[in-house]
Amino acid sequence: MMRLNRWTWLAVGVGIAAHGVAGRAHHSIAGVYDRNRPATIEGVVSEVRFVNPHPLVIVDVEDDAGRAQPWTLELDNQWELADIGFKADTLRPGDRVVVRGSLARREPHRLYVYRLDRPADGLRYEQVGSRPRLDPG
Repeated sequence: MMRLNRWTWLAVGVGIAAHGVAGRAHHSIAGVYDRNRPATIEGVVSEVRFVNPHPLVIVDVEDDAGRAQPWTLELDNQWELADIGFKADTLRPGDRVVVRGSLARREPHRLYVYRLDRPADGLRYEQVGSRPRLDPG
């Protein structure tokens, strides 16, 4: 029978801990967003966070009283976006966008993006099936 030394046990423990953290960091889209609650918003990009696992875009949307309400938009995973040419600077603060997606189950003003249009130049991002697509306009 093989005996494991303390360094091997330490490596196994670190691996198990890292796997647990990674598993909690990524979430099920269906668990967070409700595909049966579609919404369309229009607003101005205030911030882009090209982070892993899912980039976020913060968009200021005017409410009925004319006040800007920040919405958090979640995109497909960072690596698939990079594969289609979507970069950290594809969207910039000040860009006006029209976005369709699914509302979050628990958080107000949060949307999973299925389509994003930037009318100024015709850019279109779409989630098609399980893959994203980018038309730069």
